Amino acid sequence: MPPTIYVTRVLPEPVMAALREGYRLVSEPTEGHIPTDEDLRTGFAQAEAVICTLADRIDAALLSNAPHLKIVANYAVGYNNIDVAAAQASGIVVTNTPDVLTAATADLTWALLFAVARRVVEGDRWLRTGTWPGWAPTQMLGHDVSDKTLGIIGMGRIGQAVAQRAQGFRMPVVYASRRPVTAPAGVAWKRDSLDEVLRRSDFLSLHVPLTETTSHLISSRELSLMKPTAILLNTSRGSVIDETALVSALQRGTIAGAGLDVYEHEPAIHPGLMTMHNVVLLPHLGSATQETRIRMGHVCLDNIAAVLSGGSAPNQVRSG
Repeated sequence: MPPTIYVTRVLPEPVMAALREGYRLVSEPTEGHIPTDEDLRTGFAQAEAVICTLADRIDAALLSNAPHLKIVANYAVGYNNIDVAAAQASGIVVTNTPDVLTAATADLTWALLFAVARRVVEGDRWLRTGTWPGWAPTQMLGHDVSDKTLGIIGMGRIGQAVAQRAQGFRMPVVYASRRPVTAPAGVAWKRDSLDEVLRRSDFLSLHVPLTETTSHLISSRELSLMKPTAILLNTSRGSVIDETALVSALQRGTIAGAGLDVYEHEPAIHPGLMTMHNVVLLPHLGSATQETRIRMGHVCLDNIAAVLSGGSAPNQVRSG
């Protein structure tokens, strides 16, 4: 009999087809269904392997009622939704999906950067009203991107991919990170303190995991250090930004704008953000390309196959 697997959400069809071929699904997930606590308890109680998402809270109580479970494969790079220490204590492997979504998330960061800087969404919305009177010299003026300073907080895989894309726009890159990184040949990336990066950046992009130390990393004090012309971008985790402080800073003109793909209390959005024309909001699309989401699923499957066959998971994560 094939191994039993619980999948909390519908994954792209090529991944679902591979799951149906190689495993016995506890239940067939349905599009748009958000698993209830009871769904999760039932699934974990039966499964030898689980594929879950960042939106699924996997705590110690859930893991303690999973007698057959050998692996939880998180369909994401981050894994702050899982009590990894509790999983380890129960002998359950936890894995993530690094590398495969780096390019897609970096690309989306740049999409947000341009959308805010050049007022793309605002312009599109205006045009659709049918009230555009035609071109004018002072109409909807945005901000230059080329030759401006790009600041990056968190210089891991995605942060470096964002920085690499800045080369085409002749943008100096400054970054704050726990450890220095090596820039590509002929490119200068300057590592500095968080405060100095905040002060220097025309565009500030966040690429840190959500931990106790990064929660509200950007709050009132940090925002007050930024240029009034600066634009803040977040494609990492919503709680890295204190959204109440951000709304206040935007309202007071402390910074010029923001582009956000993630939110502090997702899927709820701070009501202040919803009314601002200088803010572009996306529904957590960082890795949302067909190619990337399929690759993420296959990474999960590779990790599961390795663990269920008695081997080591290629992408195991550990607490601490």
